[in-house]
Amino acid sequence: MWRDLLPIGRHADTRGYRRFAWTAADRDCRAWFEAQAASRGLTCEIDRNGNQWAWLGDPLAGDAVVTGSHLDSVPDGGAFDGPLGVVSSFAALDELRRRGAEFTRPLAITNFGDEEGARFGLACVGSRLAAGQLTREKAYELRDADGVTLPQAMEAAGHDPGAIGADPERLARIGAFVELHVEQGRALDLTGDAVGIASAIWPHGRWRFDFAGEANHAGTTRLVDRRDPMLTYAETVLAARREAELAGAVATFGKISVEPNGVNAIPSLVRGWLDSRAPDLAALDTVVSAVEQAARERAERDGVDLTVVRESFTPVIEFEHALRDELNKILGGAVPVLGTGAGHDAGILSGSIPTAMLFVRNPTGVSHSPAESAAEDDCVVGVVALADVLEGLACR
Repeated sequence: MWRDLLPIGRHADTRGYRRFAWTAADRDCRAWFEAQAASRGLTCEIDRNGNQWAWLGDPLAGDAVVTGSHLDSVPDGGAFDGPLGVVSSFAALDELRRRGAEFTRPLAITNFGDEEGARFGLACVGSRLAAGQLTREKAYELRDADGVTLPQAMEAAGHDPGAIGADPERLARIGAFVELHVEQGRALDLTGDAVGIASAIWPHGRWRFDFAGEANHAGTTRLVDRRDPMLTYAETVLAARREAELAGAVATFGKISVEPNGVNAIPSLVRGWLDSRAPDLAALDTVVSAVEQAARERAERDGVDLTVVRESFTPVIEFEHALRDELNKILGGAVPVLGTGAGHDAGILSGSIPTAMLFVRNPTGVSHSPAESAAEDDCVVGVVALADVLEGLACR
């Protein structure tokens, strides 16, 4: 499975992955998912929001146990973030069949669409739509860098955008969702454990900072006569690092657009996106407010106009304690429980259904990069752990 999936969407120069929603690479990933489901005799379907489901048992019976993750990537991302959870889900089913397990509840493996938000700027679009956390109207407003709207992209890929929206009937038939994911950090590497259980997802969000100045000639405009938004942006980036350190949080400007984007032109507009995450909401509010205040003070000095727009926000998510404790019991009671600053479909769905997460050790802690990795032995431990969990939940 891993070898078949590995080349899809891989960039020849960077060796990273560019599996963006509703593109050719996404289509190939979906075809791979369908083939894996068909080879196991599972019933494959696509819901109204473009999420894929592979069913063992009656989807309408209710109280189903669902596992899976996503197959899309960030720009030049790694091979494990998302796909490890999907591959491991199919492998866990293979392991349960090898054991001769008898299922008493329906089981499904899922591939949620557009989890990373790389194309349209909003993470977890597929699960947000299903859970009613993203309305059809707001989804229709999403555009990629080329101005293509989400509905246009979906329609071009053969999916009906008129059907998207909340899917409470489907979610009501799910009794538990367990997502396996490569750890995006080094907590397990430091403790020496191959597998861990998630406790909570830090509150996090994305804010767009628009710095509007005045375009002018880079060679003839005196420094004192400039209204250069790049200076304001640079100060804001430094402020984000400073304030995050003070609050025990993280804050990153990882995406930027510049107009007119000429080497010999002072920019008229610099647009930067802030990603910030913290252990609690108070710390997150402190960081974002302080960064915005620093940006406004510098903007006033530079003669620059500043607009700040919150594009997405997710509050702290505590995974259901009863399900988390049941996973720990199934796995022997000695599995480390750890929080994470990364968002996941399981976090989005936690407001609608009981959800839990398993993490597989990442020896370097690197993620969202071609250097992302996990040892094969640890991946096998993850598959066995997931199989144990699914057996405990769906075969009792």
